Amino acid sequence: MENFFSILGGMGTQATESFVRLLNHRTITHKDQDYLNYVLFNHATVPDRTAYILDETAENPLPFLLDDIAKQNLLKPNFIVLTCNTAHYFFETLQEATKIPILHMPREAAIEMSHRQNGGKVAFLGTEGSVKAGVYQRELEKVGFEVMLPKTQLQQKVNDLIYRDIKENDFLNKDLYYEILAEAIEKCGCASAVLGCTELSLMEEFATGHKYNVVDAQSILVDRTIERALSDRKKADHS
Repeated sequence: MENFFSILGGMGTQATESFVRLLNHRTITHKDQDYLNYVLFNHATVPDRTAYILDETAENPLPFLLDDIAKQNLLKPNFIVLTCNTAHYFFETLQEATKIPILHMPREAAIEMSHRQNGGKVAFLGTEGSVKAGVYQRELEKVGFEVMLPKTQLQQKVNDLIYRDIKENDFLNKDLYYEILAEAIEKCGCASAVLGCTELSLMEEFATGHKYNVVDAQSILVDRTIERALSDRKKADHS
């Protein structure tokens, strides 16, 4: 297969399935050959990223991710899509391990937010690992936003939704999701929220109809992936 990209996912698997579903759904097609060429690495057994970021005595996911990058180097995709937000804690090390460009989901989300909103206060919602890593906070502050990080009680609700409900019990808890958005945006005085966890992106895909202004990082990554893949295809067709 020529002219393809690779998806480094499986963290978690349901969220990766959501990414691929959106990718295929948003690709404009009239026949089978219009869909995009890609290889999916659904590496479900990568150790928990948040557990390691919070406690470095936990199993380190980086060697597993570097092994994935090494395998993708052999395949030589045009670019790599890293679908786990928390794994962007290791982004620089992963990018140094390959000449193949890796799309940076937090950066793309921050750029998109800057197009939709001219500065102001935004809430960041993600795993405790993503909060501690500070990747989203840095990218959002670069483009002029004040970032509200969840206090303990709100973060616990986010944790419960991600781990207890979605990862452990395959339960899309819409009531808790709406409660989190209301607290993050209304009670904290933010104009909008950035979803920086793919389980929250999965929630946003199915919990439609709420009134809140949300920028879903995974959704933005889907769009950027399609744009880049179609651009690569066009270049190949004209070469």
